[in-house]
Amino acid sequence: MTTSSTKLARNVIDQVLAVAFQEDLGSGDLTTSACIRDSVSVSAQLRVRDAGIVAGLHVFSAALHFLDDTVDVELVNSDGSSVLPGDIVARVSGQAASILSAERVALNLLQRMSGIATATSQFVEAIAGTTARILDTRKTVPGLRALDKYSVVMGGGLNHRFGLFDAVLIKDNHIRAAGSLDKAVNRARQEISTNQLRLQVECDTLGQVRQCLGLGVGWILLDNMPVSMLSAAVVQVQGRAKLEASGGVTLSGVGEIAATGVDYISIGSLTHSVTALDIGLDFE
Repeated sequence: MTTSSTKLARNVIDQVLAVAFQEDLGSGDLTTSACIRDSVSVSAQLRVRDAGIVAGLHVFSAALHFLDDTVDVELVNSDGSSVLPGDIVARVSGQAASILSAERVALNLLQRMSGIATATSQFVEAIAGTTARILDTRKTVPGLRALDKYSVVMGGGLNHRFGLFDAVLIKDNHIRAAGSLDKAVNRARQEISTNQLRLQVECDTLGQVRQCLGLGVGWILLDNMPVSMLSAAVVQVQGRAKLEASGGVTLSGVGEIAATGVDYISIGSLTHSVTALDIGLDFE
């Protein structure tokens, strides 16, 4: 089974924010401290400028509160909501200096997370009517994986393994280092309880798929296979293992891949090539 990051722990968010503000704020916001008096209060609207799926609103709120817990944030939408240009998704009020110092970090995270959710939703929509499901990968920004994977779920996708610690995925380099596919699988089973952890093997050829079936592997990753080979693998496996298509998947081609009958399609671009959703914080 895949895991789904449907909730972000506050300590995880705070760890991300601590690093982000150290990077951005450093010893202080020179512009704001020079121009704005501490007593100045403002109201602002968080407005969407692109159509998409919003994700990370509670992260945005946490970023503002990280510097000043007296800032008031009213969330109008919830994560996973469809939004259109001009939609107001939150209202903010409080000390101008605090809001200005937190604005960029808050928006960077919200825009990235919403971009991931939006891209995921587009892939999910493109395979509607098939039995396939969209998966993410480990191709995330270091330190932001929890946020990235949460955003995929908000877009309607599923999470693959979170890291190297929660599933066994034997890839081509593991096979070469172990000496053979058989040796890699058998050693993994000897060392790790694969009854509790998923065992998956990456295959480049139908011959390797056949080997995996002989070894009783329950999850096979079909790496960079053309559609014709994916179809052949589905026929060969006949439901005896879960099949995941991966490698170079595009929005224009994902429907054809899903139509082959694979169970999952994993897409690295969801998190490694993010187009941020345009969202701005406008002072009234």
